[in-house]
Amino acid sequence: MSATLNPNGTLKGKVALVTGASRGIGEAIAARLAMEGAKIVVSARTAQEGESRLPGTLSDTVERLKAAGAEAVLVKADLAQAAERERLVEEAEAAFGPVDILINNAAITYFMPVQDFTEKRFKLMMEVQVYAPFHLAQLVMPGMRAKGWGSIVNISSPAGIHPKPPYRGGRGGTVYGLCKAALERFTTGLASEVQEDGIAVNVVSPGLVDTPGVAVHGLINEQSKDRVQPIEFIAEAVYQLAKADPKTMTGRVDYAEPLLSELGIKPSPLI
Repeated sequence: MSATLNPNGTLKGKVALVTGASRGIGEAIAARLAMEGAKIVVSARTAQEGESRLPGTLSDTVERLKAAGAEAVLVKADLAQAAERERLVEEAEAAFGPVDILINNAAITYFMPVQDFTEKRFKLMMEVQVYAPFHLAQLVMPGMRAKGWGSIVNISSPAGIHPKPPYRGGRGGTVYGLCKAALERFTTGLASEVQEDGIAVNVVSPGLVDTPGVAVHGLINEQSKDRVQPIEFIAEAVYQLAKADPKTMTGRVDYAEPLLSELGIKPSPLI
């Protein structure tokens, strides 16, 4: 089955904002939403080649989407800065109108033991992985309320699950897990607040995916390689929740493959 873009798909007329979309999971999510007719705003810190040591840029993502027939724009933004988050939403709305779908995927991560973790890095991770999704939700919810429909999908990780004995040490993921646990609790709390406004708020936890960011941290090795999941699974799971009916599917913390099995859906190839 080949990948196609349907301009009259289930997300026709919807505006989707995807953060952390210069590569990897964010880029794949943007592609999947575009395939259903959504207008896409992609954001990250890397807009052009040479701005990051990792492969992939926002320009590459937009080129990929437009080549398939999608409407897409990029907004370079540093989500660690409140003013940048505000500008991002302003430029997204100026391009396509109020945001209907917000995908909080952007992250910055350091792996090191608590004893060695600096205050600067701790605050930066909390700002990007917890407060930025919180603030962006605040910024887009008025438009969603006005329309009577909206969808927020936060990208988490199995790292948010509490470690269980017997303990065998770790590779310094405590702060990362702390951020993801906070993000999941924010998700369920917000879902309970805004369901009557027609807004769904959900989490997709990708598991282990072969992306440039994962490669940098060396997370795929002989012990973990059998757990690697195709990126199409994550993109499909996010799409399924992004189009969800807030009356019946909100406040969920889902892992991609089990969610698709529950729904009886196979992931679509990506444009």
